[in-house]
Amino acid sequence: MGEISWSDFEKIDIRTGTILKAEIFPEARNPAYKLQIDFGELGIKKTSAQITDLYSIEDLVGMQITAVVNFPPKQIGPFMSEVLVLGAIGDQGEVTLLQPSSKAKNGLRIG
Repeated sequence: MGEISWSDFEKIDIRTGTILKAEIFPEARNPAYKLQIDFGELGIKKTSAQITDLYSIEDLVGMQITAVVNFPPKQIGPFMSEVLVLGAIGDQGEVTLLQPSSKAKNGLRIG
C-alpha cells in the first residue's frame, strides 16, 4: 500500500462504541452477525460483521469496539449497514476485533 497524508487520515472518523445487540444474519453470503452499537452522542448504529469464527453472540453484547462511522450506508442483502467495525484479519480470515485497552466513553474519536 502507498503512503497517505495526514489530511487523508483525518477524513476517517473512527469512534468507540458498545455492542448492545448481536444476532445471527441468516441471509448473509458468509457467516455473519447483525450488530447494534451505541456510539454515544452519534446514536445507535447498525452493521453486519463476519466475526463468527472467534465470537459468539454472548461474547459480543457489552463489548466495546472501534468502528469507522463516516462511510456511506451499504446495503448487504436485506440489511443496511451503517458503520464498519474494525478488526485484525488473521491468516485463515478470522477477525479479531480492535478494542480500547480500558473502558472509554462511547463515541470518542480515535486519532
